Amino acid sequence: MSKVVLSYSGGLDTTVAIFLLKEKYGFDEVITVTVDIGQPEEDVRKAEGRGKKYADKHYTIDAKKEFVKALFQLIKANGEYEGYVLGTALARPIIAEKVVEVAKKEKAEAIAHGCTGKGNDQLRFENVFYQYGFRVVAPMRELNLTREWEIEFAKEKGIEVPATKERPYSIDENLWSRSVEGGKLEDPTFIPPEDIWEWTANPKDAQDEPEIVKIDFERGVPVALNDERMDGLELIKRLNEIGGKHGIGRTDMIEDRVLGLKSRECYEHPAATILITAHRDLERLVLSRRELKFKAIVEEEWAELVYYGLTNDPLFEALNAFIDKTQERVTGWVKVKLFKGSVMPVARYSDFALYKPELTSFDTAAIDQKYAEGFSRFHGLQGRIYKTLFT
Repeated sequence: MSKVVLSYSGGLDTTVAIFLLKEKYGFDEVITVTVDIGQPEEDVRKAEGRGKKYADKHYTIDAKKEFVKALFQLIKANGEYEGYVLGTALARPIIAEKVVEVAKKEKAEAIAHGCTGKGNDQLRFENVFYQYGFRVVAPMRELNLTREWEIEFAKEKGIEVPATKERPYSIDENLWSRSVEGGKLEDPTFIPPEDIWEWTANPKDAQDEPEIVKIDFERGVPVALNDERMDGLELIKRLNEIGGKHGIGRTDMIEDRVLGLKSRECYEHPAATILITAHRDLERLVLSRRELKFKAIVEEEWAELVYYGLTNDPLFEALNAFIDKTQERVTGWVKVKLFKGSVMPVARYSDFALYKPELTSFDTAAIDQKYAEGFSRFHGLQGRIYKTLFT
C-alpha cells in the first residue's frame, strides 16, 4: 500500500487535501499529523476529530516545549521581520520535524502539505522534508487550486471546515501569534472589520486604567511575571491575556514574502510585543553601544533566516552563538505600562547595568567636566577641515 503523511491543521486546505491525495494522486492510505504548538485546545481537538474522521490514521503530537524553547531564542534575538514577530515562521520547521518522525515510523513514501504556491510555508516545510529525502506532494500548488474552489469542493463532499465564502480567511494560531489573511483583506485599501481580531480588544475600548507589569529576565529569558516565577508556556499565555485586554499587539502590514510577492497580513501578538519591548529595554541598560549596534545587524539576519525557513543553515548556528554571548549579562527586571494599545517601559534594573547615576547625574561632581574640553577639540575635526577647503 502507498502511504502519505499529511501535515494537518484541521483547516480548509489540509482537509480538502486528504480527499485529493486519494482521488487525484492515488494514495491508498493518508495519515494526518497535527502538531500542538500552543494553538487553542479546541482547535487541536477539532483537528484531531476531523483527522480521525476523514483520514485513515491520525497522530496528535505535543511540541509546545520545543516551541517555547525556540521562542526564548527569538526573544533573545528580538525576533521581528519587517515588524512581524515570526510566530508562524518559527513554528513551521518544528512542525515539519514532527511530521518527518511520523513518516519514518509509518514508512511512508511521501509527505504532503496544504500550502499554496504563493506563500512562504511551502518553503519552510519542504526545506525540512527534502533534508530527509522524502518525496513532497503539494496538492494546492500542483493543482493550482483557489480558495473558492476548495470551499465549493468541501461543500460537495460534506466536509466540515470553518472557512466559508462569506468568511474565507486563512487563519493560523499558535502560542506566540495569530495571523489572518485572505478574502477582502487582500485589498490593501480595505479596512479590516473588527471581528477578525480575537486575541485583542479594540484599543479605544480597552481598559481605561493603565496596568504596570514587571517581567524578570535571566540571561535574556523571561522567568517571572509580577515576581511570580513560572515556566515559559504559562508566562506567555498570561501575557497574551493581560496584553489582549489592553489592546496590545495588533499589526496590519504589507509584508515581503520570500518569493518576491507583497502581501497584506494582519497579526495579533500581545505577549510577543510586551516581551520584546521589555527585553530590548533591558539590553539597552546592560549592553555597550557597540554591542547594541552590531547585535541589530545580527538580529536582522537572524529574523530573515527564520522567515525564510532556513534554521538549518550553519549561519543560523553562528548567529545564535553571538546572541547567546550577549545575553550572559541580560539579567534583571523591567516594568512596562500597558494602556490602550501601547507598551511603555517605565522602570528597569540589573546588577550588570552600564548606567551609573553618579557619573551621569547633573547633581554630582564625580567627573570633572573640564575633561570634556579636550575631547570636544577633536570631535568633528575632519568635518571642520573639509569645510575650510571651500571657504
